[in-house]
Amino acid sequence: MTPPLASPARPGRDLVDHLLTPERADRLTHLDVLPPRRAEHADWPSWVRPEVIAAQAARGVDRPWAHQVQAAEAAHAGRHVVIATGTGSGKSQAYQLPALSDALDQRGPRGERGAGTLYIAPTKALAHDQLAALQALGLGVRASTHDGDSSREQRDWSRDYAEYLLTNPDMLHRSLLPGHARWSKFFGTLRYVVIDECHHYRGVFGAHVSHVLRRLRRVCAMYGAHPTFVLASATVADPDALGHRLTGLDFDAVTEDHSPRGRLTLALWEPPFTSHLGENGAPVRRSAGAEVSDLLTDLVVEGVRSLAFVRSRRGVETVAATVAGHLAEVDASLPGRVAPYRGGYLPEERRALEQRLRSGDLLGIAATNALELGIDISGLDAVLLAGFPGTRAAMWQQLGRAGRDGQDALGIMVARDDPLDTYLVSHPEALLGKPVEASVFDPANPYVLGPHLCAAAEEAPLTPDALELFGPGAREAVDALTDAGLLRRRGQRWFWTDRRRASDLADIRSTGGNPVQLIEGSSGRVVGTVDAGAAHGTAHAGAVYLHLGETWLVHELDLEHDVAVMERAEVSYSTSAREIVDITIRAEREHTTWGDCRLSFGEVEVSHQVVAFLKRRVPSGEVIGEEPLDLPARTLHTASVWWTVPADLLADAGLAEADLPGAAHAAEHASIGLLPLFATCDRWDIGGVSTALHPDTGQLTVFVYDGHPGGAGFSERGFRVAEQWLRATREAISSCRCSEGCPSCVQSPKCGNGNNPLDKAEAVKLLDLLLRSAPGA
Repeated sequence: MTPPLASPARPGRDLVDHLLTPERADRLTHLDVLPPRRAEHADWPSWVRPEVIAAQAARGVDRPWAHQVQAAEAAHAGRHVVIATGTGSGKSQAYQLPALSDALDQRGPRGERGAGTLYIAPTKALAHDQLAALQALGLGVRASTHDGDSSREQRDWSRDYAEYLLTNPDMLHRSLLPGHARWSKFFGTLRYVVIDECHHYRGVFGAHVSHVLRRLRRVCAMYGAHPTFVLASATVADPDALGHRLTGLDFDAVTEDHSPRGRLTLALWEPPFTSHLGENGAPVRRSAGAEVSDLLTDLVVEGVRSLAFVRSRRGVETVAATVAGHLAEVDASLPGRVAPYRGGYLPEERRALEQRLRSGDLLGIAATNALELGIDISGLDAVLLAGFPGTRAAMWQQLGRAGRDGQDALGIMVARDDPLDTYLVSHPEALLGKPVEASVFDPANPYVLGPHLCAAAEEAPLTPDALELFGPGAREAVDALTDAGLLRRRGQRWFWTDRRRASDLADIRSTGGNPVQLIEGSSGRVVGTVDAGAAHGTAHAGAVYLHLGETWLVHELDLEHDVAVMERAEVSYSTSAREIVDITIRAEREHTTWGDCRLSFGEVEVSHQVVAFLKRRVPSGEVIGEEPLDLPARTLHTASVWWTVPADLLADAGLAEADLPGAAHAAEHASIGLLPLFATCDRWDIGGVSTALHPDTGQLTVFVYDGHPGGAGFSERGFRVAEQWLRATREAISSCRCSEGCPSCVQSPKCGNGNNPLDKAEAVKLLDLLLRSAPGA
């Protein structure tokens, strides 16, 4: 840890120099400075209510920025609009100006409900933060949240009186739309629908939300309302196209940012190799979490308000606890100024942390992306990223949390020991100066479309006109649902006749079922929850689980009752699950040929089973044991891209038969690691299988598949940009400084075969052979 300065360092190059102690001198791989930007103002629109202008003036806003006025004018005129300007650029003003003015304008003489606004956020934290900002204006617009934390009394009040209702897609899907008859007065007065942080709606979640929004449009029309949609995001490519894909409507796009911005100093940082070796004797770099812990400690000591984004819940807890331990050695008062923040906390725990953040009581926080999309925090000076967050869009979203008051800011992205991070910190041109990725999702996914058609039929019988709202595949899907007995046709209408709630058929977060409750065995207390899809790997018997800095040991996972029983424990190791995977081709949708090689996209069935878990010594990560598990296999019907190479080509290229499994396996791992550079996903959204001889193709085959039922659009994106993707994969392997293969190039943390066999050199030969006949060769 560096010695404290006499006075707090100014975020920027001076602070980077301070962090670059002699032992860290070679860790900075690139430094970039984004220049400041001057503000451009505009006049208040003539239709904005005087009391709204006065409320803004009381907050110190004398004149709006030009992009706020442009978006607000479009929305007030009834044009659907996407505002895609930077983090901290006041996008909320664009929809609040028309929403608040219309609510006050159209309120009845006896206080009857004025024009309504439905605000939809991907997280509860963001909705509550928006509510607090609205209430602080003191305009008397009746605003309320409607989420899983809302009491029955609050929900009743919202239904009867709210003019500005803040919710999330889950509650819209499960509560508001199925209960639309009770909410008829609200839906009938709805003038605006705000979809905040719209870039978050990607993959299967994005496809689900697109149909929830189409159901919303249909329900509103039933009560005579045709609301104007306003979408907002700091980081989205093709914003008007995204708006259309999400809602089926045409959008204006406001993309030029006229807000002021301070100078952002961005550092790319690569941890050093450690002295110990990992699996199969591969060199291992120091973890991004450990590196971020040291940097966050130094920043807190200097009084720099800092936020560290960490990918996993466990990582968040570990970083916060490590920093607190370091700070205790400096000043006994400092450990309490740092805390973790992640999903899975109880509501009262989240609210307390959010209040401490707003008040400035916390100097440092380690968070998952719950804060990327969460509350508005002003006054932050620095943001640390423990690894590339999966997309350029998410990276800029997270970095934008610092410098939100226009002050200069520091951002540091610390590379994890994986192929993509290593590639990016050594190829900054692939990261900086590039547009953010387009949001990828497939509304036609039958696993998504079918359940929403059932939900729509329960809300009101489906008609041919209604089917057009859900896309060209809706009629075929309705016929299939009718044949399956889920819908019943009478004339030109389809009815839901099942006794179940149709909305229960659609798991819009794709968690794979009901969340698993984490129970303290000795008391029966609910400690937290974990998604069903993650339970096999994180809450199995013998798993070490971290919660609010406390270590727990899981004794039993009861899948029948969705419960994991655990107790507090002090252990010196962490655990990670191992899984075996098998794959079968069900249908090839498209293909192209590269010489004698074939690149395909289609439908596959994947069987995967958690069979064991590894114990790793903390903090070194050294494997100290492996224990078997008896958990059921799970089957996934999904989409995949795959490529094949004939045996005679392999032989002619000098690739020995004995080397093929290791070559294909290494190429598979690296291609999974690099696909997030081209699609809005991360490696945990996708999976892979490789084999020297697959029974369905009769050839060496490498698969990369979507980790969601029906597909999420990621593997299809890989098929569309296969040449660029696979060339980057080849470059990532060949440019890595290791000799035999390591986590920075071909090893994977989620490999079910213990990263064996892997052959780095032969993987480069294999990819060269594949790419030599590609169109751009």
